[in-house]
Amino acid sequence: MITDPTFYLVAAPAILLAGISKGGFAGGVGFIGVVLMTFVVPAADAAAILLPILCLMDLTGGWAYRKTWDRTSIAVLLPGALVGIALGAVLFREFSDQYLRLIVGSIGAVFAIDYWVGRRGARAPVTPSAAAGTFWGLVSGFTSTLIHAGAPAYSVYMLPKRLDRAIYVGTSAVFFLIVNYVKLVPYAWIGLFDARNLTTSLVLAPLAPVGVWLGVRLQRHIAPGPFYRICYALLLISGAKLMWDGIWPWLQ
Repeated sequence: MITDPTFYLVAAPAILLAGISKGGFAGGVGFIGVVLMTFVVPAADAAAILLPILCLMDLTGGWAYRKTWDRTSIAVLLPGALVGIALGAVLFREFSDQYLRLIVGSIGAVFAIDYWVGRRGARAPVTPSAAAGTFWGLVSGFTSTLIHAGAPAYSVYMLPKRLDRAIYVGTSAVFFLIVNYVKLVPYAWIGLFDARNLTTSLVLAPLAPVGVWLGVRLQRHIAPGPFYRICYALLLISGAKLMWDGIWPWLQ
């Protein structure tokens, strides 16, 4: 397994943030976990180490929100997501670590900027078309397979619907539970689950239910505003740094 203490100093808060997000507090900020871990290990290894932990979180989060999810949204999003997962699996090895860092950083920065400048919350509820749901489901499945970054595309489809908060969180929990467990198959096929990555996942796994529990508690008792602002500021800074790391080799 990985023995570098620096890795665990970064990985522990990254996993707790992912769990807090899975628990329903501060939505897509769990993506920060992926961003942070790519600073200390290659992006492919970060994805492989995180996936079993995310699957464990999904069981906890799925159980917590098992009675509050929108079946229609899942039915619209899931077919496209499965196609996106298959596409991501086929193309995964075509992306070098440099490209993956650039992708991770770009998605993170755009997601953060959208939070800071977007005005979606002020709009009236809208039900996107089934075609839009299939498309964004495909994008979500594809980016989730590459770097566990399915939340932005998922949010593009779901947020305009202005669902009740508990239903939105529950639908997210069910959707990504299915997506992440399906991803286990292509990750094994690609060869990402070597002994080093799986052992490291096992060591970090106890943090998974702790993070989800924190997310559930925070979602029920604390306004997420300040936490959102801090996390998205960190996401913007981290995303910009990873984008620079991806672009810099081309400038030399």
